[in-house]
Amino acid sequence: MIIVMKSGAPEMEIDRICTEVTTWGLSPEKIVGRYKVVIGLVGDTAERDPLQLQEISPWIEQVLRVEHPFKRASRDFRHGEPSEIPVATPEGTVYFGQHCPIVTIAGPCSVENEQMIVETARRVKAAGAKFLRGGAYKPRTSPYAFQGHGESALDLLAAAREASGLGIITEVMDAEDIDKITKVADVLQVGARNMQNFALLKKVGAQNKPVLLKRGMSATIDEWLMAAEYVMAAGNPNVILCERGIRTFDRGYTRNTLDLSVVPVLRNLTHLPIVIDPSHGTGWSQYVPAMAKAAVAVGTDGLMIEVHPTPQKALSDGAQSLTPEAFDELMGELGTIGRVVGRWPQEAAVLA
Repeated sequence: MIIVMKSGAPEMEIDRICTEVTTWGLSPEKIVGRYKVVIGLVGDTAERDPLQLQEISPWIEQVLRVEHPFKRASRDFRHGEPSEIPVATPEGTVYFGQHCPIVTIAGPCSVENEQMIVETARRVKAAGAKFLRGGAYKPRTSPYAFQGHGESALDLLAAAREASGLGIITEVMDAEDIDKITKVADVLQVGARNMQNFALLKKVGAQNKPVLLKRGMSATIDEWLMAAEYVMAAGNPNVILCERGIRTFDRGYTRNTLDLSVVPVLRNLTHLPIVIDPSHGTGWSQYVPAMAKAAVAVGTDGLMIEVHPTPQKALSDGAQSLTPEAFDELMGELGTIGRVVGRWPQEAAVLA
C-alpha cells in the first residue's frame, strides 16, 4: 500500500504520518520523487481501508494498494516514477535509470593478470565505458574449468580502477566474500546461478553498495522481481536488473535466448533500471553488436559487454568477447542510435 502526498506537503506532516502508521505495526518508507512524496507502507495492510487512511491528513492525495507480490520492486510503489540509482566512481557519480544516459559496462569475463585488466580498462574507458566488469570469483559449470583467481584478483581490479578511473562491477558468489569485495567494487553483481540464492540476496541487501541482479537461466520475470524484492526487503533499494539470456528449447546457434521483450514488460512492472548483456545472451562475438544496438533501440538503461585484448587466449568466455578495436567500432554505432533516442552520454551532455 502507498500513500501519495499532495504537492507541497509539509515535511512535518509527512513525518507525523510516518510516525502514526508505525504505531499500527507498519513500516513506512518515504520516497521523494521529482514532484511528490510517496510513503510506502510495508506490513500487513490487508485489513486497512484506503479511504480511512486518506482521512488521517488533508495533505494525502490518495491511498493505493500495490497488487503485485513484489512490493518494493513494483512500479506502483513509486507511484509510477522510475528509480535513478546513483553509483559513486572515481570520476564522479553515474546514474542508472530510465531518464538517464545509457551506461556501458565492459571488460573481460575473468581477471587474468594485471597487464591484461589494466590495458582493457584503459581501452574501454577511452571508448566511452563507465564501468569495468571482471570476475575475481567465477561460477563455472565444470569443476575443472578456470574458477578465477579469487581474492588476489580483487587487487588487480583495484589497480585497474586506479589506472583508468572506471567504476568496478564484479560478482559475489559467497556471503563470506562480501566485505572484501565491497572494498574494491562499486557495484556487486549477483550472477544468474545465484539469482535465487536467498541467503546471499539477504546479505547483499544488508550492505549499501548497489546490486546488479542477473536473471536466472530459466527464471520467469516474476521470480526475477521477487529475487530483487529479497535484496530490497533486506534494506538495499539500489537494485539494477540485468537480462543475460534465458535457456530455451533451441540452443544450437546461440548460447542463450536474449529476451529483449523484457525491457518494455519490465517498464510496466517495476521502477528498477534495466541492463542488457548481449555477450552471455548470444555467446558469440559476431552476434553481440546487433543485439547491443537492438537493446539501445528498445530502451535499455545500460549494456554489459565482454571485451578482451586477445579473445582467442581468454581463460573463459573468449568466444563471446569483443576485441578492443571491435568495441571501439561498436560504441560509435551505438552512439548513432543512442543519440536518436536521446539517451547517449554525449547527447545528454549537449541537452543539459
